[in-house]
Amino acid sequence: MKALILVFAAFVVFVMPTFLVWLLGRRAKIPHWMLIVFLLAGWLTVFVGLALSQRAQPGLFPDTSPCYGTRSTPVSQYFPPDSFCRHADGELRTVNGPNARLVFWTAANTTLAMAVAAAFARRRQ
Repeated sequence: MKALILVFAAFVVFVMPTFLVWLLGRRAKIPHWMLIVFLLAGWLTVFVGLALSQRAQPGLFPDTSPCYGTRSTPVSQYFPPDSFCRHADGELRTVNGPNARLVFWTAANTTLAMAVAAAFARRRQ
């Protein structure tokens, strides 16, 4: 029963939005390559943003949290996504490097660029 619930949840969260974006894009006569790039960059933005914002949280494995053993508390920021450790002196230190944030911003800007390009492609028709 749990497996069926997980399959249904995955369908509702991932498959339905992707399918609806694809159908709307095809109806608006957006080129296939724009839809594919938009969907891939969009999902990459979502997953990288989630990973960046939750990295310091000791959810399943507290021993693997970057804040573990430093007597600091994890702090999450959802936009722009980042995780911090708040140390005893009140200083916030990020646990995400610049490369991970670069991946997020590149994917987010690609998603936005494809949405704008699709609007221009639609207008030219």
